[in-house]
Amino acid sequence: MTTTTAAVLVPLLPFLGALAGLGAGRRAPGFVRPLAVLPTLAATALAVLVAVRQGGGEGSGTAPLYASTRLADTGSVPVDLALNVDGFAALVAVLVGVVACCVQIYSTGYLRDDPRYSSYAALVSLFTAAMMLVVYSDDLIVLLVGWEIMGICSYFLVGHYWETAAARSASLKAFLVTKLGDVPFLIGLFVLAGDTGTFSISNIVTRLTSDSGAPLDHPTLIALLLLAGVAGKSAQFPLHTWLPDAMAGPTPVSALIHAATMVAAGVYFIARLLPVFLSSAAALAVLAVMAAVTMVGSALAALAQDDIKRVLAYSTVGQLGYMTGALAVGDRGAAVFHLIAHGAFKALLFLGAGVIIHAAGTNSLAAMSRMSGLTKRIPDAFWTVTVALLALAAIPPFAGFFSKEAVLGAAEHAATGHTADIPEGVGWTVLLAGLLTALLTAGYAARLWLMAFHGKGEPVPDHGKQPVAMNAVLWVLFVPTAAFGLGYGALPDWFDGESLTPTLTTSVLGTGMALAGALVMYGAWRHTSARAARVPLGAVAAHPDAADAVSEAEAIATHEAAYGSVAAAPDPADPGRLLLGPLHRHAATGFHLDAVYGALFVRPVRAAAGLVRFLDREVIETYVRGFAAAPGLFGAAVRRAQTGNVQTYLGALLAGSLVLAVAAVLVAAGA
Repeated sequence: MTTTTAAVLVPLLPFLGALAGLGAGRRAPGFVRPLAVLPTLAATALAVLVAVRQGGGEGSGTAPLYASTRLADTGSVPVDLALNVDGFAALVAVLVGVVACCVQIYSTGYLRDDPRYSSYAALVSLFTAAMMLVVYSDDLIVLLVGWEIMGICSYFLVGHYWETAAARSASLKAFLVTKLGDVPFLIGLFVLAGDTGTFSISNIVTRLTSDSGAPLDHPTLIALLLLAGVAGKSAQFPLHTWLPDAMAGPTPVSALIHAATMVAAGVYFIARLLPVFLSSAAALAVLAVMAAVTMVGSALAALAQDDIKRVLAYSTVGQLGYMTGALAVGDRGAAVFHLIAHGAFKALLFLGAGVIIHAAGTNSLAAMSRMSGLTKRIPDAFWTVTVALLALAAIPPFAGFFSKEAVLGAAEHAATGHTADIPEGVGWTVLLAGLLTALLTAGYAARLWLMAFHGKGEPVPDHGKQPVAMNAVLWVLFVPTAAFGLGYGALPDWFDGESLTPTLTTSVLGTGMALAGALVMYGAWRHTSARAARVPLGAVAAHPDAADAVSEAEAIATHEAAYGSVAAAPDPADPGRLLLGPLHRHAATGFHLDAVYGALFVRPVRAAAGLVRFLDREVIETYVRGFAAAPGLFGAAVRRAQTGNVQTYLGALLAGSLVLAVAAVLVAAGA
């Protein structure tokens, strides 16, 4: 098998698996699980084969794998079905495949009793195929196809528990917010093609990086339009509000979206087209500010969340901010390094959260802090999630430390003027925000670990052991979480050849901030944990004997009734509440951004819709009904005149003749 054939099969196999799974759902339910897992496993194996054969990217002198065939000759800018696999694409495809395999295997146990498992598994396979298409595609229009398929898949998967109001509203919100960003994104693609005369990503990059290439006519406009789509897809400020609410979907879906597919697509897209953004200093400044606000704001919000999955959701938003920050300072190698490392430990965190929620019977950290013995019930999840939280907090020697330090090191180089074409202010913005976020990230990671695994109170009820498939997947993801960062020395060969070795200054500052954040949180927890026994909260509402997925759905649906707001429980024993003080109530609601959008956009649109409805029903329809009723009224009047009485007809004839005679006389007299 040639490398090109293997690369073509990587997105094709999950797509065919999705079609076959949908067809076999009712007719042959026994084939649903093999059709969900085996095509994804085969695609992952082929992605690894492609990566091994490529042996690196341009950094090692290996030319990217390229193949193309004309798809549509539009008469102006043609559309090609083109394949372009460089080091970035090869490694990201492996990440997508590994996480998708883990999600599919985990789901066979997690959703083992779900009546809609067949459609769920098919949508996960389609989601995987769409992301693979985005990763390997060299044509912007073909990439857009995968981009939009991911959007519709997220709508259906987030709304999997459509019986609950939370899932229905979350799926609709995710779809609308991402589509809001996709409109300017589509316009930006067409403007870019108009300036360059091609939809080919490799040709656009060659034109902008070669000495003989012509610059873009509208670089700032194009970059900002594309950035709007990226902000929606990758949940960056101000279009990040859909991601925390998307936690109403099943936990494996959350792992897939956060680690390998939808939110990673935006970062990967900028990495592929980074020369476009480097053409505009204004766009880089906007990107840096967006990254800084996203990092700090999401970290503060994570400190105030009570739902364990919402903590992880805001964590994803912040880590994506690190990636966009690296892109703002012109280092796409550091950005993709952190994307891959984050994909491993964030998938582990979400899948581990699914185990924790089932074992505890709740998704509330406040409730978990009033339970004891959870670590003994789920030892696999405890140890793997602990390491994943250390990686999230960027504690050496785990993967998150090396990837985050690569970002901070790139920002330091830009801030000190050592990166050409990058304003120093951009570097300082990313660096300072990144260091502050390191402090906050370690704080909310320590809070989650302490409240979930070191609760005090009644023993956790025994809900039974999780399926082997679920625990096995945690250990599979444990390996890259613990060891992937150690490959920082070899990764430059796969990227642009720039060093990813941690620098001393940022390593000391970043690790010091992380340790300080964890220690401060530990001190606050010691101060507040004694209150947990004195302040009871609502009862755990999830059914103890239910399957994992059912338990999670019940926990989400009943959280507000048992513990208050979905975002935060009224828990004075929460160390995050103590540290945030008056800021807590604002951070718990995401700094009221949804309320701002409601006041600025939702209410005016609804008011305008109400006005249009009034005008349509009370004004336009009144005239329409009047014109429709007039012939009927005229006909009724004429019908009343048809009495059938001859004397009446003769009387009317004589009266009419008399009137005509009088009128004739009057006219003659007037003449």
